[in-house]
Amino acid sequence: MEIVFDQALLAARKRRALRQGDPKAAFLLDIAAGELAERLAVTERHFDEAVELHGATGVAARLALATGKIGHLRRIENEPGFAAPGETITEAPIEELPLEAESVNLVLSPLNLHVTNDTPGVFIQVRRALKADGLFLAAIPGLGTLQELREVLLAAEIELTGGASPRVIPFADVRDVGGLLQRAGFTLPVIDAETYTVRYDNLFALMRDLRAMGMSNPLAERSRTPLTRAFFLRAAELYAERYSDADGRIRATFTIIYVSGWTPHESQQKPLRPGSAKARLADALKVEEHKLKQ
Repeated sequence: MEIVFDQALLAARKRRALRQGDPKAAFLLDIAAGELAERLAVTERHFDEAVELHGATGVAARLALATGKIGHLRRIENEPGFAAPGETITEAPIEELPLEAESVNLVLSPLNLHVTNDTPGVFIQVRRALKADGLFLAAIPGLGTLQELREVLLAAEIELTGGASPRVIPFADVRDVGGLLQRAGFTLPVIDAETYTVRYDNLFALMRDLRAMGMSNPLAERSRTPLTRAFFLRAAELYAERYSDADGRIRATFTIIYVSGWTPHESQQKPLRPGSAKARLADALKVEEHKLKQ
């Protein structure tokens, strides 16, 4: 397994973000939690046992419970400080699910699977933890996220040093995530993406938000050489030149992939066998059918 993310560093930055406690930096999590709750609300099921995986503020858990679709929900975090007053949470690393096989009906994963080194393994663990006809709902930052920041950091570093080090993490696209669902054995997959544009006064305001999210560069292969003030000033200039609006504020793109998949059950709709259709497509389209010559 390739080690892309420094998990110890991620945990340390998550602790720092928790201590700082900037509620405004949770805006993406709030958006994703609301979207997951809406999708859960229209599901014609009731889930007796649910789990929220590493949801930080717990907003995804709270909004999901408010739908009335859940009997009991527990939260799993790698930091005990994310527990609300009087709340008991289960502590576990982000890539380990402390769940027995077929023990829950619903797993919620809000904005955490983009920093797992063994993402296929996490999907498989979720699949094993779910009972038959169980639902996996996830929100995953995807391809396109922070593309502007990636480009200007790369351009500034090449210009000033002649080389470049990875500064922004890689993100999966919709097809990658769909493949992971299928590989893990989920059925009836639904995958789509939403893109959100957030405006900032400048590059430094964007980077403050990323630090407050605990999401400054966690790559294992990141450069250890400290960046200079000149580097950041040049990157800010390039950002303003390439991605600013008429009022001078810059744009930052965040793409979130929303995922749902079910564990197999005999009650679920199954595709028809080839050749079993009872009506001809030509009849439905009201056109004449012409057979191909052999």
